[in-house]
Amino acid sequence: MEGVSVKKIKKICVFCGANSGKDVAFVNAAFHLGEVLGKRKIDLVYGGGKLGLMGCVSTAVAQHERQVLGIIPSAFTINNLVGETCGKEIKVATMQERLVMMMELSDAFIALPGGFGTLEELFQMISWAQLNIHNKPIGVLNINGFFNGLLSFVDHAVKQEFITPRARKILISATTADELVDKLQAFRFESDPALSKLKWSPSSSQKEKLDLTLRL
Repeated sequence: MEGVSVKKIKKICVFCGANSGKDVAFVNAAFHLGEVLGKRKIDLVYGGGKLGLMGCVSTAVAQHERQVLGIIPSAFTINNLVGETCGKEIKVATMQERLVMMMELSDAFIALPGGFGTLEELFQMISWAQLNIHNKPIGVLNINGFFNGLLSFVDHAVKQEFITPRARKILISATTADELVDKLQAFRFESDPALSKLKWSPSSSQKEKLDLTLRL
């Protein structure tokens, strides 16, 4: 298979709602994902606290004696807004700092059902992969069709030529935790030849001039 082979997944960052959602299947799936990660000896990185689906998945991973790391903005810790983090906790100053640290400390990313924050995190990771900032696999756990509309929209954007077929491959989906983790592990990143010329190291003083049309 073409593309960059990813290393064995040891830490997965999970994005998900701080609410439990309307369907009890979301809660059950979050607990089950945590169990799957634990049984596969995969550690968890998440947004901290114990609310909603975030609390479900982190509790399940911890119960299987795997490491849990919550990365949380200091503002959320005031007045115990999101509850106690299950495991170790790193406090950061901003939401962007949180996301960068999640990217750096994780080998892959999974999105469970959630709201605007979950979608922001998911698409930030996808766009950073498209821009060759990282080459880590990204997937959504499509519980009871929760992400059907989103996946249809992404496919529509491909048809309208705002997302390339190559970039579409970045977003993986599955309906069960085991299937999704298997797909993440098997994923091979295929960077856009033009975008791969971008230099993102802090020491870069200039960006290369690219003769291309970016579909972002």
